[in-house]
Amino acid sequence: MEKVIIIRYAEIHLKGKNRGFFERMFVANMEKSLKGIRHEIRRRSGRYLVENFDGAETDRIVKRLKKVFGVHSLSVGFKVPSDMDEIYAAARLVCDGSGSFKVETHRADKKFRLTSPEISAQIGGRLLDGDPALKVDVHEPDFVINIDLREDGTSLVFNKFIKCADGMPVGTAGRGLLLLSGGIDSPVAGHMIAKRGMMIDCLHFHSYPYTNMQARQKVMDLAGVLSEYNCGIKVTVISVKHIQEEIHKNCNGAYMVTLLRRFMMRLAERLALNDGDQCIITGESLGQVASQTIEGMTSSNSVVEKLPVLRPLCGFDKNEIIERSRNIGAYDISIRPYEDCCTVFLPDYPIIKPKLADVLAEEAKLDVKGLLDEAFATAEVTEL
Repeated sequence: MEKVIIIRYAEIHLKGKNRGFFERMFVANMEKSLKGIRHEIRRRSGRYLVENFDGAETDRIVKRLKKVFGVHSLSVGFKVPSDMDEIYAAARLVCDGSGSFKVETHRADKKFRLTSPEISAQIGGRLLDGDPALKVDVHEPDFVINIDLREDGTSLVFNKFIKCADGMPVGTAGRGLLLLSGGIDSPVAGHMIAKRGMMIDCLHFHSYPYTNMQARQKVMDLAGVLSEYNCGIKVTVISVKHIQEEIHKNCNGAYMVTLLRRFMMRLAERLALNDGDQCIITGESLGQVASQTIEGMTSSNSVVEKLPVLRPLCGFDKNEIIERSRNIGAYDISIRPYEDCCTVFLPDYPIIKPKLADVLAEEAKLDVKGLLDEAFATAEVTEL
């Protein structure tokens, strides 16, 4: 009898002739996730098994695999020879010990001498005989014992289905650059795009010493959360302090955020093109703050010349975003009270519906190219 983890994938089964590409990437991502833990991953008839691992590592393996995009569900169980005594012994181990239950059997091995209902009845009867605390309920059982007889003469016996991340394997849909602030929204946006199979890199802007190093560490911790779903992550940090100082000194203060966003988008596109990223991803939600009106988004978008800008949260309200943030494990980090660069020189009344002509008139007061070059020279890269 061998303890195994049974992995079922999500949308990959819908793929046609290029399904092999998705499966190879899926396995590669699981291997990255389990790096440092002894194991083997083997394909078995539309699912995968994690085998040959230390049973003491089970919880750690499950925790990591739950964050691998492409995994629909998993179960911890046992692989045994297709023999009724062996199957019964495994069923006892996965049995909850009390309450109502039923046995469900899938018999892929049609040469086995008993039918699926016969196997379920015999195993269920033996469990009842061996434990008076159990009772059968085929309609609303407290738990189900699943028996899966495979064509190779082995059977999988398990109890629970553990819900996992779903989505598509990271790396199957290109690469994108996420503008990662220290707030709630941008990590959720990155998670949503990674779930569709896109590998994520991160770009963070800081204004040290106007903001402190704790704010920067907060962002690195958020990147760490994303890295668990992204199979590792690269974070580039760029200082925009001097840009903010020049806007504050030379321009109408009401345009601070609008102008800063335009600089950020230019820097993001330059970095993305240098690093091979194919799009820019932001955490903007329409109408959530002054810079996220359609006019503000139009202003910042107008400086991006070659790449698409993805805004996966555009139609979400704050409560929906907070719920997703909690679900991915980012919320408690995001609400740490350390402010990001957008709070520096923040005007009392920022322009809400900027006209592009007015924005360009304010921007003409600045040495845009020189400021961009100076900012880009501050770039620091960290691999998580």
